[in-house]
Amino acid sequence: MRAPGPLVCRRDQWGALRGTEGVQIVELAIVLPLLMVLLVGIFDFGNAFNLKQKLTNAARAAARLGSSAPTNDLNNGGTPNSITSIRNFVDDSLVAQGVNECSLVRTGGTQSSPQLLWTFTAAGNGCPAPGMTLIIDRSNGVPATVGGQPVQVISTHIQISYSYKWTFENVIGLIAPGSVYPGVSQISTDAYVPNLD
Repeated sequence: MRAPGPLVCRRDQWGALRGTEGVQIVELAIVLPLLMVLLVGIFDFGNAFNLKQKLTNAARAAARLGSSAPTNDLNNGGTPNSITSIRNFVDDSLVAQGVNECSLVRTGGTQSSPQLLWTFTAAGNGCPAPGMTLIIDRSNGVPATVGGQPVQVISTHIQISYSYKWTFENVIGLIAPGSVYPGVSQISTDAYVPNLD
């Protein structure tokens, strides 16, 4: 019996290996769309999460402002100065955080039932439809227990709903041509702070 020697390839085996020269290009063509979708998805969902945090910050700060705002002008009809100042505060807060405020400061509010609730809808300044909705409720009752008794704590409730345009829809067609992906979603947040007066 012969001892095993070095591995020797025959000439026909080398010929078979030479046909793999374009494999890397084919692998890249298959993997690149998947990689692009993954990277854009991570970037897009990160932006959506970041926007949610900015909206939450604006809602919390506006609720704190509203909780200390006077209530003596709320029954005068129209949009009182205290409500306008809360709307303007939300607008300024969003601008300071680098969020498109959809021309919120130019919109008038509509009062609805209950009596101390105002809704502002803004869709200008390049915001995707339907834009942004800000709801300011100065008389929201939040259930609480005080001394073992259930009570309603009157609070300021701020709700913000914002249209977010996904970038992901532009690259999903690389993997699944003809697929439909929702282009715009509503990101919503709210905050409650008990009224001080």
